[in-house]
Amino acid sequence: MDSVEFSRYLTMMTLSVHVIYATLGVGVPILILIAHWLGLKRNDEHYLLMAKRWARGYVITVAVGVVTGTAIALQLALLWPSFMEFAGQLIALPLFMETFAFFFEAIFLGIYLYTWDRFKNPFKHFMLLIPVLIGGAMSALFITSVNAFMNTPQGFALVDGQLTNIQPFLAMFNPAMPTKVGHVLTSAYMTTAFVLASIAAYHLLKGNRHEYHRKGLALTMKVALIFSIATAVVGDFSGKFLAEYQPEKLAAAEWHFETEEEAPLVLYGVLTETNEVKYAIRIPYALSFLVHSNFTGEVVGLDQFPEEYHPPYIVHYFFDMMITIGIGLTALALFYIVALYRNWSFIKTKLFRRLLVASGPLAMLAIQAGWWFAEMGRQPWIMRGYMTTAEGATDSPYVWVMFIAFAVLYLILVVGTGVVLSRMFKNNPVEKELERQTDAKGGIAK
Repeated sequence: MDSVEFSRYLTMMTLSVHVIYATLGVGVPILILIAHWLGLKRNDEHYLLMAKRWARGYVITVAVGVVTGTAIALQLALLWPSFMEFAGQLIALPLFMETFAFFFEAIFLGIYLYTWDRFKNPFKHFMLLIPVLIGGAMSALFITSVNAFMNTPQGFALVDGQLTNIQPFLAMFNPAMPTKVGHVLTSAYMTTAFVLASIAAYHLLKGNRHEYHRKGLALTMKVALIFSIATAVVGDFSGKFLAEYQPEKLAAAEWHFETEEEAPLVLYGVLTETNEVKYAIRIPYALSFLVHSNFTGEVVGLDQFPEEYHPPYIVHYFFDMMITIGIGLTALALFYIVALYRNWSFIKTKLFRRLLVASGPLAMLAIQAGWWFAEMGRQPWIMRGYMTTAEGATDSPYVWVMFIAFAVLYLILVVGTGVVLSRMFKNNPVEKELERQTDAKGGIAK
């Protein structure tokens, strides 16, 4: 492989690792805030302990996320120097603001962690979570706006190959930003809820029937259902956005080769060398309805674009993976909530709890598939309509060395995160922490 391919795969690896920590970094604060609020409102020690334990684990993911985020910034300069030279003035503002948002979040998170039980009014301590939540969301907004700009660049004029009339705010608030940011936020909240639900379900599956885990599972599954529906709604808007601004990406995702009315939705299948789709599930008129909200609307196909500008057709599988898992998890959460209120015993069986345990990894896989689809679907452009990936990449012959070095680093980080988190909570089981909290409130310090 040449330097362009190695640069692409190294960036893909970095983003795939970073998105794990970034998703949790955005999503965990809202779960901490909800648990803490319920604990105060109901005077329930279980929910308060959830907030405390989740915040403790959250610090670890934030710390590792800083490392992977720094790697992304470094690789932008090293792997894509032509792109940074061309567009650096346009994306510098959101990159700087993302750093500011992170420090804003980290400062209040530190205060929240180290002032537990030090406020006479516990709601003052709870209020510290609001800037943590805002900081995480704003961090996602600013960094996602950079990615959105790469899909729908604006805020400048191009004269003789040089950027003029540069307007950073207009570049940041580009057409792709609203749907991308909305999808990132809702999917992060959904995924985090399923991850935490899978942990609670794992403890119940292993025979630990403590009330703490039952309450944690019920809470996280309710949050997961709410944001699963929100993600689906934003996803619908995203599909309509693609039809208007990036029709070639939508066409590649659906293997829609010819422009036509009454277009069907193509799910799964196999693509032959002659671009014939076999073994697929076709839903008549569905693609036209999703794009135009009517069954007869014309959907632009890949035949309207030169073949060299077609995205890789493999994005169809990533798109299907994201949609399939999303629908499946929404159905799982809905069934659980209905069963919980109707007191169906099936949700307590090992089979169902295994499904709940799998929901967290599956949700994270859907996030990964979504990003693979988003980034590969923009190909061959690094900055759509202005610069191809090959034009923006470095020509250094030593990118493969960086690839190996970063692969080792990410392996250490991922394994290290798992070891630290598992030991942290294994050495401080729920039962002992609840006992210490009760004794401390009774005047016995431990």
